[in-house]
Amino acid sequence: APLLGARGAERVAAPAWGAIRAVLSQLDATVTASRVQRDKLERHGVPRVHHVPFGVDRGRFRPEARSPARRAELLGAGREGAWLLLAVGRLSVEKQWPVVIDAFLSLRQRHDAVLIVIGEGPERAALERRAGKDPDVRFHGFEADRGRFAATLASADALLHGCPHETFGLGVAEAVACGLPVVVPDAGGAGELAAGPSARRYASGDALACAAAVEDLLALPAEARRAAALAAAAGVGTVEDHFRAVVELYHELTLRAARRG
Repeated sequence: APLLGARGAERVAAPAWGAIRAVLSQLDATVTASRVQRDKLERHGVPRVHHVPFGVDRGRFRPEARSPARRAELLGAGREGAWLLLAVGRLSVEKQWPVVIDAFLSLRQRHDAVLIVIGEGPERAALERRAGKDPDVRFHGFEADRGRFAATLASADALLHGCPHETFGLGVAEAVACGLPVVVPDAGGAGELAAGPSARRYASGDALACAAAVEDLLALPAEARRAAALAAAAGVGTVEDHFRAVVELYHELTLRAARRG
């Protein structure tokens, strides 16, 4: 789309959508984790599409994972008053990381802030170059310790997300479940997770709009922002919710098949 425009991209992709439609039309059901993905498939003629959102491990990803010690460790000595911002995901082209990096560099001109990037991927070197020598853009690599990752999410001020192509946005859902306010693009599955006063959506691909959304979010009084984030956390589904819904769908499909003989 950046090269050909939206209509040009649709024309180029048409044969691929034809193949996708031919395969999926033979199935009893196609399951998507986000409404936006369901709508896209239905728009391209795929029948029998069901929306069943993913869930998260709410026993681990919860607001109670918050840790003042972890926050202090991430910010560093003497930075207690700085904003602690996180960005999470694979460091790859489709995730549109330059939006996050450029938004943070814009924010740094006006605010004391630290950006922790959690993830690994082929674009890391390019993103490190883009961040320049700013010591407050810190690449931490992939975090394998899920408990430590949850404590990191629960202890920050906001999550910045750049990808407008998410089919769900599991990292964003985990952040919301931890009581972390989020700033996400207005396209893709991640945008569906941004609801209420503890979330902001910005024009996809616009780094300055992302920076403005962060400022607007963090201008809220801390207590009000925290209360809204806790309310949003309570609305995140669990892994068990997801599997229960999928099994119920399978049960319905098998009953239909049995009636058909």
